[in-house]
Amino acid sequence: MRTRLPTLIAALLCGLASASRAEDLLQIYDMAVQSDPRLREAEQTLFATREVKPQARALLLPNLGVVGDVDYQDVDARGNSQFGRFSRRDDFSTQGVQAVVSQSVYNRANWMTLSQADNLIAQAEAEFRDAEISLMVDTTEAYFRVLRAADAVGVQESLVRANERQLEQSKQRFEVGLVAITDVNESQAAFDRSRADLITAKNALDNAWEALRTIVGSIRLPLARLGDTLPLAPPDPNQIDVWAETALRANYGIIAASEAVGAAKKTIEIERSGHYPSLDLQAGYDFARSGAQFNTDSDTAFVGLTLNVPIYQGGAVASRTRQAGFNFRAAQDRLDQTRRQVDQQVKDAFRGVLTSIEDVKARQAAVVSARSSLESTQAGQEVGTRTQVDVLNAQRLLFQAEFEYLSSRYDYIINGVRLHQATSTLTRDILAKGNAWLDPEDMIPPPAY
Repeated sequence: MRTRLPTLIAALLCGLASASRAEDLLQIYDMAVQSDPRLREAEQTLFATREVKPQARALLLPNLGVVGDVDYQDVDARGNSQFGRFSRRDDFSTQGVQAVVSQSVYNRANWMTLSQADNLIAQAEAEFRDAEISLMVDTTEAYFRVLRAADAVGVQESLVRANERQLEQSKQRFEVGLVAITDVNESQAAFDRSRADLITAKNALDNAWEALRTIVGSIRLPLARLGDTLPLAPPDPNQIDVWAETALRANYGIIAASEAVGAAKKTIEIERSGHYPSLDLQAGYDFARSGAQFNTDSDTAFVGLTLNVPIYQGGAVASRTRQAGFNFRAAQDRLDQTRRQVDQQVKDAFRGVLTSIEDVKARQAAVVSARSSLESTQAGQEVGTRTQVDVLNAQRLLFQAEFEYLSSRYDYIINGVRLHQATSTLTRDILAKGNAWLDPEDMIPPPAY
């Protein structure tokens, strides 16, 4: 049974378009998948990285090239020879075509590059999967941030109306001499303060909508609110070490960092291969024709091996190898850092779920207590044992307790989503379970602009 105040219920339902159906969390997430630029960037990066494999394989496959040339020559030659002085004038063209096939027989760097491509692709795929999960989390948090901000507006609107009624009552009692002018002033101050807080809450709601639009684009339909029923269940299994071990094994961020370490290690071997000899095979056919008066036409076939033995290259190979070693150790440190962050994330989220369960129950009880306190304070004011300030404070505390109760329910859901994010087990099916808790008949209208 929902514990909202009747006035709050009226405020939350005010202005909703009854003919339109609300967007739920899954619909908003599907919109984000189609429009979020960060996810599209990660996808294109994955596609680009996958191309390193055929490029690395091409270094081991034969290369075929054909080179043709046509030259025109105008010769005007004169001089002396053993037969006397000569003079020659000739103009002619020459043509040549050369077809060459080259094949790397042995090049250690090429083989290491091919092996490294697998690490780079695996890293990109893990980063893309991590981006997909991050989008789920960002969308969920942005969605419930709107709901939380809308609850704050509803609470403030109800508080403004309650303070307005208190102000009117104080003025009426002052006119008949039942209260002093100080009660009127205190009621006026509370009313003005609640109106200022309402302005701030509405601005926060607009900002929350804009944050959601940044992810999913334009939203023209209202959002479904969280329904009355919210099953409060601890994580399954309810063992923090099991979740931590799963996260260290399955988290896509850790997998990506681990593959980056493997790629960096192979970069060391690629650079070190500059000290190794390389062997290449070449075969081809050379076709040459000349239109000169005294010419030689030739058709030449050739095949041969080229051995390159590097001896000294100015220290560049040794320097690049050392550089790759430093990058490898930096990648190891990033992996260690990622593991620690994930371990903290999963444990914080696990404890957050358990804490949220207790917090929701405690906040719900606090609402009941605050309501009883307000009723007692109002009764005390009637008999003169409580002041107007006491009533205003009790009224404010009731509305604050109502908002904190509603807010604690969002914290429970978000902590559960973050727990699945840390273990990389967050899927659309997981979101669907939380989506079932939304009420499509209870809606938050989008801003008019």
